[in-house]
Amino acid sequence: QVPLVESGGGLVQPGGSLRLSCAASGIRFSINAMGWYRQAAGKERELVAVITSGDSTNYADSVKGRFNISRDNAKKTVFLQMNSLTPEDTAVYYCYVKTVFGNQYWGQGTQVTVSS
Repeated sequence: QVPLVESGGGLVQPGGSLRLSCAASGIRFSINAMGWYRQAAGKERELVAVITSGDSTNYADSVKGRFNISRDNAKKTVFLQMNSLTPEDTAVYYCYVKTVFGNQYWGQGTQVTVSS
């Protein structure tokens, strides 16, 4: 079973919105942190947002006020609501999960393209 299954990427115009989802149903252990990273062409992978089991959140400065991360613990799913998208948000977005034992998992990546 695939540990993480991502969905929700696609093409959107500047100023538009997208919602990413990542289901971690393939992970047996309890989950601590869940989050999203992104990697634009020619750039290093960077943190976008993370949420802990206690619902503490952390965002990259570039997305604060525009993106919102949330999670459904019962479904082991994390969401990333992205609003006011700009071309600079174009990247492959990767889901990230860390279990209470320190195991780390990455999703396969979903492309987000912001273009008119």
